[in-house]
Amino acid sequence: MPKPELEFFPSDSIPWIAVEGAPPGHYQKILTEDPERMFVTRMLKVEPGCASVETFVHDFWEEVYILEGSQWDGDQFFQKGMYACRPPGMKHGPYRTEEGVVTFEVRYAR
Repeated sequence: MPKPELEFFPSDSIPWIAVEGAPPGHYQKILTEDPERMFVTRMLKVEPGCASVETFVHDFWEEVYILEGSQWDGDQFFQKGMYACRPPGMKHGPYRTEEGVVTFEVRYAR
């Protein structure tokens, strides 16, 4: 099913759910998705003090905007207002956040 047509609505109406397979303290809100075409728009919240232990390499595009907080990605520091566009195959992580972070993400297939 293609992504639905949605007019502005309060994103607080969507609950935060634990990210399957992620370490504790990682939550997401799926705002909209089209699983058949691998197209997802979500918000990701990582609690203060959380970290990953692996390097990530996706087979999809990933665009990320930091709405709140900050995080370390490897030895680089990123904070509120920063944006990334990661093509398929781009390595990133492991990451950690001391203060917590909330991002807006769009993921889509090639």
